Amino acid sequence: MSENNEKRSLWQALRSLRGNQRACVYTEPLWGIPYNLYSPYATLFMVALGVNDQQIGFLLSLGAVFQVIAALLGGVLCDKLGRRVTTAVFDILSWSVPCLIWMFAQNFWWFVAAAVVNGMWKITDNAWNCLLVEDAKEEDLVDIYTWINVSGLLAVFFAPISGVLIAKLTIIPTMRILYFVTFVMMTSKFLILYFASRETKQGKIRMQETKDTSIWKMMWEYKDVLKMIFKSSGTRFIILLYALINVSTMITGSFFSLYITENLGVSQSFVAVFPIVRAALMLGFIFTIQDRCNRLAYRPVMVGALVLYVASHVMLLAAPVGNIWLVLGYTVCEAFACSLLMPRKDALMVIFIDAQERSRIQGMLYVVTMAITTPFGLLIGQLSAMDRRLTFALNIVIFIVMALMVTKSGVLKRQDREGGTE
Repeated sequence: MSENNEKRSLWQALRSLRGNQRACVYTEPLWGIPYNLYSPYATLFMVALGVNDQQIGFLLSLGAVFQVIAALLGGVLCDKLGRRVTTAVFDILSWSVPCLIWMFAQNFWWFVAAAVVNGMWKITDNAWNCLLVEDAKEEDLVDIYTWINVSGLLAVFFAPISGVLIAKLTIIPTMRILYFVTFVMMTSKFLILYFASRETKQGKIRMQETKDTSIWKMMWEYKDVLKMIFKSSGTRFIILLYALINVSTMITGSFFSLYITENLGVSQSFVAVFPIVRAALMLGFIFTIQDRCNRLAYRPVMVGALVLYVASHVMLLAAPVGNIWLVLGYTVCEAFACSLLMPRKDALMVIFIDAQERSRIQGMLYVVTMAITTPFGLLIGQLSAMDRRLTFALNIVIFIVMALMVTKSGVLKRQDREGGTE
């Protein structure tokens, strides 16, 4: 197959989207654009308001605790209320409301309140994923998740707006403006998605099956779901993979900007350049060789991605003060690694879950995953307070552990054989 045909096949996948898949993918930029405007600077905003490294670590763990609670409720609410209503209600509560709190934040305690409310995003994460995939074909999953990633990547190109505003207004007033813009755009997205989507077939079945069952009884039935999860080698693998990815994301999401600005001397207004370079590389990868990679077995592609992650972090730790070239090298390797790993991680979550019990199993998977992740926020905060390089060294260890997991995984070996990969 020629390169041009490969490109057309990915575009064809986008054009062929219908129903909930179209509604979810097409509205995603309304979430991705504002998120990428504020997220590179969120930690810098906290530090500017007097929050220290240990408190940032506490906020990470606090958010994770409430994500565990939300994930525990997520499967039940998703079945009881339906995927569509749950997505709309808890999107607004977990994103629109925290944006207002962040916009008016004055000190650490405002961020505590926002972390508690924002933790509810695990409820809508469950419901939104069900809305996205339940009526989709399995062979379309990687393409669907690829386009979700593309939506986020395109949004990154708006990030220079933040840098320009920070150069003119400084960090605190700029972030207040960005959080207001985020509130408006995200709320619009949630409302548009609600009116453009329909309840899924499985969602209607679960709503009917649970309409006379109390929430407390449904919660008690989770004990059977836990047994199902731990009996399955596929879901056990997903739990460990997601937990380790969550910890690594905590580190890079919260401390990359701090490390390059305060330890390597990079200007705050220059921080947005790195997400742009990353997005451009990932988009180039997606529209050139992603289709060919999609036909390869899962294991070698995922191991290759994890090797690139390790290389990226070695470059970051080796970067001298005042020299951004190794930081750019980190960005290049990390971009390609993310392009390879994340769509496969998301697709495996769908493949390994029983479609008839997707909402409850997915919700309980999030509970177990976040319970494993929660203590790491405090650990990361302490490591960063001692030496910020230690947090990225921890990431290297995590990537090596994941590579060994993927290499040895029997369930991935079976998936590669049964998937008909070339």
